[in-house]
Amino acid sequence: MRRLGVHTSIAAGLHLSLERAYALGCNTLQIFSHNPRGWAVKTMTERDVSLFKSLRMRFGISPVYIHTSYLINMASKDIVLRKKSIDLLVTEMNRADAVGADYVILHTGSAALDDERIARERAINALIQVSKMGNWQAGLLIENTAGKRGDISSRITDLAEIMNGVREPLISGVCFDTCHAYAAGYDIRDEFGIQALSNKIEKHTGADKIKLIHLNDSKGDIGSHIDRHEHIGRGRIGGKGLSQFINCEPLRHVPLILETPKKKEADDAMNLENVRKMIRMKR
Repeated sequence: MRRLGVHTSIAAGLHLSLERAYALGCNTLQIFSHNPRGWAVKTMTERDVSLFKSLRMRFGISPVYIHTSYLINMASKDIVLRKKSIDLLVTEMNRADAVGADYVILHTGSAALDDERIARERAINALIQVSKMGNWQAGLLIENTAGKRGDISSRITDLAEIMNGVREPLISGVCFDTCHAYAAGYDIRDEFGIQALSNKIEKHTGADKIKLIHLNDSKGDIGSHIDRHEHIGRGRIGGKGLSQFINCEPLRHVPLILETPKKKEADDAMNLENVRKMIRMKR
């Protein structure tokens, strides 16, 4: 069975994210383990951890993905910010292991006004430092970005450079976001574009390194560098392209997490049902 889920809230308790996912019929999920917009991290109690683990087992939810804080910037030229980012990523990895999460997802950072190549090297060195600060069961996934000014990980070759540069067991693979890829210039609206992208992935990272797909349509045009997610089938990529992408070889068994807009209570259920139809059609 294809693993399909959404990013669920941890409001009022970490374990409640599992209940929210289960109520939507999900068999995988993504969460933040704390407030992603602050540096301060509240300690998890033994009860928090125990409840999360027991509910996860009861609901059969796997894999569990934790998305890191938006504040982390491993590529920052600011030494203080880079050090805080390193420390917070270590905290994220520790929390992932505490609750038994499988993967931690990271946006590696931004070069701001600096040279992207130099900034990418800073991120690599920062990740090497992180790798020496722990030995975690959870794997780290680096996510492709939309290619706005300063992005250091919008191209497949960027991701490969970071993975090859770290050369440590820390990085397990890639979280591939469809909206980000389209905004960065990868055309996944038809079989020709999907095959071209698949060839690049196979050449530079290997398809086996794609451990998660963030499945999102895009409000922005191809190559716009606009990171604005849209409901499945209602954006510029469209349902046909997204369906072909998630069902193409060798990605048809990669877990899917939706990060689509949530303006109404029924939005998640609607998007999940649309994706389930795409999966059923290709069986």
